Amino acid sequence: MLKGCNNIDAEIFVVDNNSTDGSRDYLEPRFPMVKFIWNDNNSGFAKANNQALTEAEGEYILFLNPDTIVPEDCFEKCFKFFSTHVDAGAIGVHMIDGSGRFLKESKRAFPSPLTSFYKLAGLTKIFPRSKIFAKYYLGHLTENETHEVDVLAGAFMMIPKKVIDITGGFDEIFFMYGEDVDLSYRIQETINPETGAAYKNFYFPGISIIHFKGESTKRGELNYVRVFYKAMSLFVKKHYSGGRASVFNFFIHVGIWIRAAFSALFVLLRNIRKMFMKKDSSKGMQTIIVANEKDFLSITTILQNGVTGEKILGRVSNSDRAADNALGTIGHLPELVKTQRVKEVIFCEEGLGFARIISMIQQLTPGILNMFHASGSSSIIGSDSKYERGEVISLINDPHFS
Repeated sequence: MLKGCNNIDAEIFVVDNNSTDGSRDYLEPRFPMVKFIWNDNNSGFAKANNQALTEAEGEYILFLNPDTIVPEDCFEKCFKFFSTHVDAGAIGVHMIDGSGRFLKESKRAFPSPLTSFYKLAGLTKIFPRSKIFAKYYLGHLTENETHEVDVLAGAFMMIPKKVIDITGGFDEIFFMYGEDVDLSYRIQETINPETGAAYKNFYFPGISIIHFKGESTKRGELNYVRVFYKAMSLFVKKHYSGGRASVFNFFIHVGIWIRAAFSALFVLLRNIRKMFMKKDSSKGMQTIIVANEKDFLSITTILQNGVTGEKILGRVSNSDRAADNALGTIGHLPELVKTQRVKEVIFCEEGLGFARIISMIQQLTPGILNMFHASGSSSIIGSDSKYERGEVISLINDPHFS
């Protein structure tokens, strides 16, 4: 985030909804350029973003989840997109999770009754490319091309300030989920004075970011269905009326019961899988570290103190030049992961940059656990599941992560 702001005039707001992990004492002295807002209660996603919005003065507003990693050239590419698309009211980007998998919520359609039913009933998962059954995630539209879409994800949503001045920010009746759908809807209802037509929302895959999922809220299958239902019900009450609202709620309720049954089975199978994974964990996870020699030593020290059980195969140079005592260069990483049956890759950002890291992750075998280390820090973070909080490995004497 900070490196992406190096060449632009930017202001950064962080709104904390009553964290109890010592975040304030840890973050404020380390990031004096950031404007922190500390709430004494959890006011919800929409309200927290609006708090910062009232103080923001920039030409463009970016709503960004805290569990994201953005490449260094992200913001400049977004500004260029807006300069060549005068009809753009908002843009979202290509999002991947910590294992490199594409996140389908990067592009979505409005939740009509049938569209929502297909999603809740599980038909979207069964037919992920269908124009009908997978309409919620616009599964028929390729993830590698720019598209005009209905809904963008609140995890990354950039909007010109002039548009926000007309639409207003997030509607605070939404606590979590649904607020991005509502704002996307309002943007497309707003007339662009330059064109005389309504603004459009665009999915722009020219930028890829990592969204770790499951960090902002606990994402169990049943919990997610319940929260999604509540959010969609609020959206229906606000934008639908009469018979349409009744039909919508009928399909939502049917979908909920179907999804609940499948979710219960899914949770059971996932717990069984975890039991077997725990039995095999003593064998150690095959791990490669991408870093310079100094950071390689720091990372191995953190792993040893964390007693994680990884089997470290060695270091991969963080450049394209061959290095002594290295398994290969960064360009060799995809092949090394395959031939060595690597299950985990730890990237150090120093000398590499997040743009290169994100690009490399997408070249690796899907499902690899990718972890991240900032040079000079005493921790390693990562997440390979959207249903659970990610993993933090740190030195035992680091009070922030104890």
